[in-house]
Amino acid sequence: MQRLGETNQFKDRNLRLKGADIATQRGWTGVPNFILESDKISIGAKLTYAMLLKYAREDDECFPGQDRLAKDMGTSRQSANTYIKELKEVGLISAERRGQGRSNLYTVYVKASFWRKHR
Repeated sequence: MQRLGETNQFKDRNLRLKGADIATQRGWTGVPNFILESDKISIGAKLTYAMLLKYAREDDECFPGQDRLAKDMGTSRQSANTYIKELKEVGLISAERRGQGRSNLYTVYVKASFWRKHR
């Protein structure tokens, strides 16, 4: 199997990827650059978006509880809720209430074209 760093797409990049270590054995999450570079959302909203992607990529669905999200991000539940609200307001996620005692089901939009349409 060819290494990612040996492909034509990555030959001229200044990043070297090597095998999994203790930090990467549990996986990693790619975040679209248009999110990382955006001046329309806060750093907290960017981290929340990345965490929602992480959850969705693990199980193909994304419905973390607010307490779990806050704990995983190292922030308060109130801050996590603020970042979720921010992402909803700019159209990067939507949330479906699933009933009392159940966490919301989140849809995470990952296409830059969606972002452009909903500015």
